[in-house]
Amino acid sequence: MFDNLTERLSGTFRKLTGKAALTENNIQEALREVRRALLEADVALPVVKDFIERVSLRAVGQEVSKSLSPGQAFVKVVQAELEAIMGSANAELDLKTTPPAIILMAGLQGAGKTTTVAKLSKFLKEQAKKSVMVVSADVYRPAAIQQLETLAKDVGVEFFASDITQSPADIAAAAQAEAKRKFVDVLIVDTAGRLSIDEEMMNEITALHGQLNPIETLFVVDAMTGQDAANTAKAFNDALPLTGVILTKADGDARGGAALSVRHITGKPIKFIGIGEKAEALEPFYPDRIASRILGMGDVLSLIEEAEKKVDKGKAERLAKKIKKGRGFDLEDFKEQLAQMQNMGGVSSIMDKMPGMGALPPGAANMVDDSQFRRMEAIISSMTMRERVHPDILNGSRKRRITQGSGTQIQDLNRLLKQHKQMQKVMKKMKGGNLANMMRGMGGMQDPGAGGIPPFAKGKPPRF
Repeated sequence: MFDNLTERLSGTFRKLTGKAALTENNIQEALREVRRALLEADVALPVVKDFIERVSLRAVGQEVSKSLSPGQAFVKVVQAELEAIMGSANAELDLKTTPPAIILMAGLQGAGKTTTVAKLSKFLKEQAKKSVMVVSADVYRPAAIQQLETLAKDVGVEFFASDITQSPADIAAAAQAEAKRKFVDVLIVDTAGRLSIDEEMMNEITALHGQLNPIETLFVVDAMTGQDAANTAKAFNDALPLTGVILTKADGDARGGAALSVRHITGKPIKFIGIGEKAEALEPFYPDRIASRILGMGDVLSLIEEAEKKVDKGKAERLAKKIKKGRGFDLEDFKEQLAQMQNMGGVSSIMDKMPGMGALPPGAANMVDDSQFRRMEAIISSMTMRERVHPDILNGSRKRRITQGSGTQIQDLNRLLKQHKQMQKVMKKMKGGNLANMMRGMGGMQDPGAGGIPPFAKGKPPRF
């Protein structure tokens, strides 16, 4: 996410590292690079101008603390201004009203609005512990109602059935009455999208808004449309009293223009960000954490929260006890660890949140391929349980059967076995809970040719 912008900014900050102090000359030189990076990231021009002016005012004459280098001091200023542009803090949904609290979803066709309705309903059900009902007032797009019904069933929330013969106003009124009757906490109304902004669509959604008087009116927009996302959001905001924005498809957005432009142009906060296709791939938008990611400083808080939610604690505890007793780390354990990693969005998602990614050589982070780990899972799944627990019994015929069953090559299997042996060595160091021994053992995993951890610190790209 925002890889291109991260790479450009990291290069600019590195140039300041060798400077003795922050001066007007070296700051202006750095700002020219930052301006170019933001424009290439498709950030709206008024946003870029305002941002550069504010950074310049704060950075010139900035006293550099003894504990900070000039580069670090400049990064600190840039980070503060990035947070200010995107909003000082996460803007939570306001659901303090007599139930049902109505959320009206607006947006153009193709932005992922219906999918986002399902993601938001899952978030409210699991994180906010609310009972949720969803309804589709989209009577124009073929199968829109059926799509929402399927998604609602998948995430386990109540679906109010509607029909294309009804008017959006009638659908909304009936859904509101049903939500009241069933004492539902939140009613989410999915509205019709269009391929472009038109008067008919605006009139329809304005009428719906007046009828429902929703407590939240959220605009769903595709992050990959860059500054166009902010301009479209402004057009909707002029017609509707929006309360917030949801950015979708941010995982495919290497630029970051939308995230940096929306708040400044519309004056409305980004409340959520969509980072994948799965139902749980919707996160509250924290400007400080996103600014940290853009600057290559990681997002450890989000990583910890994700681990808390998605890592199976029971399996983790069982593995810890098993290793502590010295009972080894077999391929079944390895497979479980790979599955846990996939649950957290895969290696690329985890790396995106890890500190220090900005120090990688340009393009290095893009070389990480999650398909390699899915291939490992497929190989282990093609083994019998005995082979997983005792991989030493794998002879030529067994290996052929496994690779044919998983659609892989013998080289892939041998590489997996080599990586497993490396992990076993590290796990042996943990016997008895000796963490210090484990950390020393990590030194043996620095050889990427042996399938270990790639030596990022040496500036080499990762090889997976």
